[in-house]
Amino acid sequence: MKSMTHEEIEAIVGGYHGDAFRVLGPHGTGEPGKHNCWEVRAFLPQAEHAEVLLDGSSTLMEKVHPQGFFVASLDGGQRRYLLRIRKWNGEWSEFEDAYRFPPLLTDFELHLVGEGTNFESYRTFGAHLAEIDHVQGTRFAVWAPNAIVVSVAGDFSEWDSRRYPMRLRTGGVWELFIPGVKEGFNYKYDIRSKFRGYHQQKADPYAFQSEAPPKSASIVCDIGRYEWNDAAWLESRGQTNWLDKPVSIYEVHLESWLRGPQNQALTYRELAGSLIQYAKKLGFTHIQLLPVHEHPYSGSWGYQVTGYYAPTARFGTPQDFKFFVDRCHQEGLGVIIDWVPGHFPKDAHGLAFFDGTALYEHEDPRKGEHRDWGTLIFNYGRNEVREFLISNALFWLKEYHIDGLRVDAVASMLYLDYSRKPGEWIPNIYGGNENLEAISFLRSFNELAHQVPGVITIAEESTSFPGVSKPVYLNGLGFTMKWNMGWMHDMLDYFSREPVHRKYHHNNITFSMLYAFTENFVLPISHDEVVYGKRSLLGKMPGDEWQRFANVRAFLGYMYTHPGKKLLFMGVEIGQYEEWNHNAGVRWELLDFTIHRQLQHLVKELNRVYGEQPALYQVDYHWSGFEWIDFHDVEGSTISFVRRAHDPDNLIVVCCNFTPVPREKYRVGVPAEGFYQEILNTDAECFGGGNMGNGGMVSSEPAPFHGREHSISITLPPLATVLFRRRV
Repeated sequence: MKSMTHEEIEAIVGGYHGDAFRVLGPHGTGEPGKHNCWEVRAFLPQAEHAEVLLDGSSTLMEKVHPQGFFVASLDGGQRRYLLRIRKWNGEWSEFEDAYRFPPLLTDFELHLVGEGTNFESYRTFGAHLAEIDHVQGTRFAVWAPNAIVVSVAGDFSEWDSRRYPMRLRTGGVWELFIPGVKEGFNYKYDIRSKFRGYHQQKADPYAFQSEAPPKSASIVCDIGRYEWNDAAWLESRGQTNWLDKPVSIYEVHLESWLRGPQNQALTYRELAGSLIQYAKKLGFTHIQLLPVHEHPYSGSWGYQVTGYYAPTARFGTPQDFKFFVDRCHQEGLGVIIDWVPGHFPKDAHGLAFFDGTALYEHEDPRKGEHRDWGTLIFNYGRNEVREFLISNALFWLKEYHIDGLRVDAVASMLYLDYSRKPGEWIPNIYGGNENLEAISFLRSFNELAHQVPGVITIAEESTSFPGVSKPVYLNGLGFTMKWNMGWMHDMLDYFSREPVHRKYHHNNITFSMLYAFTENFVLPISHDEVVYGKRSLLGKMPGDEWQRFANVRAFLGYMYTHPGKKLLFMGVEIGQYEEWNHNAGVRWELLDFTIHRQLQHLVKELNRVYGEQPALYQVDYHWSGFEWIDFHDVEGSTISFVRRAHDPDNLIVVCCNFTPVPREKYRVGVPAEGFYQEILNTDAECFGGGNMGNGGMVSSEPAPFHGREHSISITLPPLATVLFRRRV
């Protein structure tokens, strides 16, 4: 055995040989005059006895190492063969030799990986069912450039990490085809690093399915076998400009929206029945899910991801989640998921210190660690990392037909000094605090995401960084929309104050119009505002119970008429008293009480009116869709304004009273003469209000007011928002 040394056998048996294919599998003997002589070498620690089956006959393999290294000498030229073993328990088994197969990935694929331009890298990496040389099995590939050896361990190897060492290819990519490995098998990558003696089993970064926490193995999964039934939705979506359409988003944490009778989380398929019908009944256009990616700790709500390509197994399989999305589309609901490219946790089986080095993150904690969150920051300047993340975004859009990605914590990505003290961060090459690599990454992500027809991207970005929702060709970041965090904080601060004090904070409800058209905004009342001591939306409101509910109604009325798309977190729509608790369901029992059902009915009516009135959604992002009538009534804490559609004659007049004082004969200047139909009044009795109103219709008078030639005299109820539509 001139081509194999004893030291190499020891390295194979010890699990630290870096080039297993040089030793294992079929090899010529290299002996002079014996050109047709060859041998098969196999490491079979599970075997007491081993044979090579060739052309209907068997050849006994010699055990040359007591740990189970076998060799068989053959002649007649190398041909296809099988291995047959008798295990220590007496059981016989026949199987293909994983080390007789050639390299799998093409040089071009590896070139794209190194270049960082393989934006469907999930087709290259991970575990894929495959047929090679008429043999069924699974092809594995992982990126670990600083590993001395990477092995696949799993159910099929009794989790012996020595049995399936992988082949190293260009750029630190490791690959292996294992015959007989089927869908549903659990596996991990066993990584031995070149540095510090690091040795760790890692979940597959590209795994399509994972075990349910606290277990953490990856699972071989064929995600391509689901048959979709949403072609009509996708075709319509591709022709839709969501910027001039009604977008009303219901934000949901799947684990705590509704619990089962034993307080268990519902499955994706159970939610496909209950959640979808509920959101549809209330008139929402989209459901937004807190991250559905696999995560080890439920208390992170999904924002600390270990399985970027796997929907969490807490609620079912990938096929089950596809069924949920499919049913949403069949019922006319879009699906947005939160996506978290800003950071990842330090769990040992995840991306952290993946190959014994800071592979996905920065090594320097001044760039690579969020100390506030105890998480690590992606190295956006590394080609393979950018490729991993962009491919992940496209994966959800293409493979799961997701309609939009809401990108979490964008501000933390944009600024090198985000939540850092002086000396805790490193300036960019120009001496500034902008993360130039992250900015470049976000632009690339948005350019590629928007190549998927009808898809939207939404930034949770809390600063005044310019051009977040402007196109990349205009030097923007390229998002479709951005959360309006300033509006949210101003409004919640305003409404938390006693009405008698609101006149001193009138600027809170008007300031947003100074910048409302600088970005394509979404108005969010999100999960972040009803947790960690911030109180529920109802809990923020002052006064007795009637006033608190009236405040919520007035607030929602203003929100739905203010320029910008809408988002409400679950529980807000029924007036939940308590903060959100991720370990319990929404307090649906509150609907036994009339006042909570009435608030829910208001949200349904707001969504209906919003969707039916183009003036409330068509021109959200240009000054021509909004016009103040009066914002000077500081003492009365009232405001009035006009919303217009593409057709400027299609308009709605909105009047808001943010005090508990009714305003009789309240005169409002209007854009034109005509009849003004009261299409929604948050003080209506059916919503829990006092039923002060205007009899359904008022007529304008040629009485100049607010700088306009015509005006209407109305009853403006206490703590209420009233909408009037002009009828010619």
